[in-house]
Amino acid sequence: MPDSDARPLNDPIYPDWPIFGLSDDVRETLDRELAAGRACALVTLIHADGGSPRPPGAQMLVSQTALSGFLSGGCVEADVAAHARAALADGAPRRLVYGEGSPWPDIRLLCGARIEMLVEPLTPDDPAAKALIALRAARQPALWTTDGATRRCDAAAGLGVEPRIMVDTAPFQVRLTLPPQRRMVVVGGDPTALAVTQLALAMGYETHLVRPRGPTAAPPGISARYWRTEASAALAQIGLDPWTFVAVATHDTETDEAALAAALPSPAPYVGVLGARRRLPERIARLRSRGVAEADLARLRGPIGLDLGGKSPYEIAVAVMAEATAVSHGRDS
Repeated sequence: MPDSDARPLNDPIYPDWPIFGLSDDVRETLDRELAAGRACALVTLIHADGGSPRPPGAQMLVSQTALSGFLSGGCVEADVAAHARAALADGAPRRLVYGEGSPWPDIRLLCGARIEMLVEPLTPDDPAAKALIALRAARQPALWTTDGATRRCDAAAGLGVEPRIMVDTAPFQVRLTLPPQRRMVVVGGDPTALAVTQLALAMGYETHLVRPRGPTAAPPGISARYWRTEASAALAQIGLDPWTFVAVATHDTETDEAALAAALPSPAPYVGVLGARRRLPERIARLRSRGVAEADLARLRGPIGLDLGGKSPYEIAVAVMAEATAVSHGRDS
């Protein structure tokens, strides 16, 4: 597949503020645009040399009315959007290069990187795109295999919480494995629980708020799924998979420990509880008496969150989401 030929003019639809780049997962926008019958261009960062701010596998979605995702520190997105809309117009894929060896030397990458991208125009009835959306809805990892012109999407297995990409050169083929959307389940209803919920939503997590016997109405201004059932029942209905994180913060011993007893034996990679460190041994003893195995007890993170020193609701929320992020990336938090 040849590189993109001519550089399109500046994109008139590109906004002054790149709010679209706050999303790190373009699949929700892809679902919405294809459901509305609008073709989309899927742009995947397939190679990066040097200090690229975004890893290979990062994606951006472009339609005639929408942008989602980002690929650099803001150096190339407007130009990429223009190329993507040109691909929508002629139906041809493109490979774009920025940095060393780029045909557009006036677009400078301040990080000194060389990045390469694949642009794939997708029609609303594209079978691979439909399969990708269906796998996301089923919370199954997806393997996207493409040469730009032809593609397929299959269920994948054995994947962590970060995308993985492999690129073959002869013949050219990209294999991108995409995990399900990360999910955060917050058990509680005080300001700290609400702050964790809001921050998880802002970070793109599918977010659930569990407050057993809580008010009938969900908290105003928070778009998380709200559950009033007992914690163990809510967690069972939500489903705790390898991409689900659990933060328990009710200040009620019985509710806390019912939630922990349900979450710790699950595949959830992160289970934490708010509370004093000096009370943790007796909490663990009670969980042991509930039948929680030693290996599962060892997974408990308490007190929840990294020790950043802050005590306000949002400071604790930052600590919790920082710890969850560290776990996501395989870092020792």
